[in-house]
Order: sequence, then C-alpha cells, then structure tokens
Amino acid sequence: MRVILNNMEMRAVIKFFFLQGKVLKEIHGILTETVGEHAPWYAIIKNSVVQFKRGDFCTCDAPPSGRPKTEIIDHIHELNLEDDQIMAKSIAEQMGISLEWVGSIVLEDLDMWKLSLKWLLKCLNVDQKFQWCESSEQLLEFFRHDLNHFLSRLVTMNETWLQHYDPETKQQSMEWGHSGSPRPKKFRV
Repeated sequence: MRVILNNMEMRAVIKFFFLQGKVLKEIHGILTETVGEHAPWYAIIKNSVVQFKRGDFCTCDAPPSGRPKTEIIDHIHELNLEDDQIMAKSIAEQMGISLEWVGSIVLEDLDMWKLSLKWLLKCLNVDQKFQWCESSEQLLEFFRHDLNHFLSRLVTMNETWLQHYDPETKQQSMEWGHSGSPRPKKFRV
C-alpha cells in the first residue's frame, strides 16, 4: 500500500531521518522505496537537509512573500476602471510587477480584453435611416429607368475637398472591457 504525504508531512519525515544521522542518498532511497513515484525529487530533499543543517527545523510551509495576489488583482481592476485606455506596460510600472504577470491577471483573473473601436459610418436616427433607404431605392429606380443619363444627372461638377484629422489612432482608442462587453463605437465624421 503506497501512502501519499503532503509537503509538511514529507519534510517531517526527512527531518526524522536527518536527526537519525542518515545521509542524503539514504533518505532519498528510503522515501523512494516507501512512497514510490510520489517521493520528492532529490533536489527538494537536498534543500530540506540544507535547511536542517542551518539549524532551521521548521517543517511548516513558509508564508508567501510580498502582497497578496487578491490585493494586486483588485488594484489592477481599479486602474482599468479609472482609465479604460491604460496600457499594460503602464500598469506594470505603477505596480512594480512584470508585464507578463499583468497580462496573466488581466486575461485570466479579470477576464478582460483590449477592445478596439468599431467604426460606424454615421450616427443616424430611425427617420434618417428610413430616408437613406428611400433615397437609395429612388436612385436605383433612376438607374434602371434611364441608364444613359443616370450619371450625368447624379454627379455634380463642383467638388469640395475637406481634410479631416482624427488625432486618435485605432491603437490609442483601444479600451479595456470584459469578454462579454460590447465593442465601443466611434462615428466617422
């Protein structure tokens, strides 16, 4: 019958064999024979023995260092809610953590994605949409009725060109949103 021991129990067994004066290879051999494939790696046993040689006989799990992960997740979520166009690199610099960790938290824990704008032709109300459809149908009828003179009546000779400058690029306009949230919209001028 093979027994599976948790980390604390395994360190207690290693401590027991260490205090009996057994060497590293003997401890590894006994554990491999006793628990089989569930035995700790040689390097893990070696680390425990080194710890015991230093006089630290604690077999408890060490508390994790640094801030709790939930605190970091909450802070990143707040930053995203305050500024939905904030960059992951900026978050990493503010929090003092790696860019990869920020990406992991945003994608896996917060389930958020960078959403780019969906360009819409114009912001039309229901009446304007109806009028647009009627105008299109009327133009189609003109085209079917008099093919030869259609373009001469439709195209004017006076043209005015206006330069439009949109200072915000697609990359700059990206916003954070949850996976189910709709894409933000921006109307073309």
